[in-house]
Amino acid sequence: MTTPPRDRTARLFAALAITSMIMASAITLPRAALAEDGQLDKMRAKIAAFIGDKMEKLGGSRIIYKVDADGLRESVVTDLRDDVYKTLREGKIAFSGLAIRDGGVEVKIADAKGRDQLKSKLASAAEGLPSHALNVTDDGDGLMRLAPTDAASAARLRELVEDSIAMIEQRLRDAGIKLAGVMPDGADRIRIFLPGMMEPDRVTAIFATKVKVSFRLIDVSMSAEQAQSGTPPAGTEVLPGFKDNRPYLVAKDSALDGDDISYAGPGFATGTKDPIASFRFNGRGTRRFAHVTAENVGRPFAIVLDGKVVSAPVIREPITGGSGQISGNFTLEEASSVAMLLRAGSLPGHLGLVDQQVVQPAAKP
Repeated sequence: MTTPPRDRTARLFAALAITSMIMASAITLPRAALAEDGQLDKMRAKIAAFIGDKMEKLGGSRIIYKVDADGLRESVVTDLRDDVYKTLREGKIAFSGLAIRDGGVEVKIADAKGRDQLKSKLASAAEGLPSHALNVTDDGDGLMRLAPTDAASAARLRELVEDSIAMIEQRLRDAGIKLAGVMPDGADRIRIFLPGMMEPDRVTAIFATKVKVSFRLIDVSMSAEQAQSGTPPAGTEVLPGFKDNRPYLVAKDSALDGDDISYAGPGFATGTKDPIASFRFNGRGTRRFAHVTAENVGRPFAIVLDGKVVSAPVIREPITGGSGQISGNFTLEEASSVAMLLRAGSLPGHLGLVDQQVVQPAAKP
């Protein structure tokens, strides 16, 4: 018995919808937890089989990206230097010559106890985190050299690939592309399969530029509406809101940017259980944010993603803990999107396009 064309089409679109939901659920679950028991690999295998079948029937686009391993190494060593500086200052350890050199960090600490204290603190911070393991050499004359182990560098690269995959999946959904297979390809590459899409340029355009994240002070010398209809004060500009296009008058200069963020993810507010996007700064960002908030208590500041203000809270007190939450009457999907855009803006380096191809559907027998 032959299935009518209309029924076949309906079944196909139902299958596409189910796969889209499966892929979305993979983003909201912690990837590390999924990877530990192999669930992530199993889920990917199922999605790959489904996507492969649809590519054969519908054709589509195949795109390969390469993550920026050099940018990752630079970011990791810069963060290590900042962590060393923070530890030395907090421990009141005398030092000199702190610098990045040959893929690692060097510092001169004359006091042997100070060197031991630094090694102990860094080892404690890295405990249980293979991606933060360090090789530490001490020449006994005060010069120390610290660098990520080979295993730690490989773990960081895997984390970057996983974070990049999550970012790609989220941005594809934000662009209305519901069916896509995004998989790791070797140590530093990512494959994207897009059944039915014969215009790969539409997708590569999405990732041609990096997401821009900035934390900026809001100018209260005049209303945003006045600035919009007249001349904004020097050094300011009017930006629209993320959800309602409400105008905001913000400083052009950023107090912090995406490079200062170490983590971002969706969650729920304590008490209200409203969807939120939470974020955490790295050591440098924590210090900068503490300084900015201490200097501007009582003033609002804007969190800006790609030229849109997603939140504009008032600074009530200095924020020294290095973390925060963004609320804005979000749906869970919107909170996930905001969190992933924050994370995308913090990813080291950029995605490099390696190859893109249009795949024709298999000929019918």
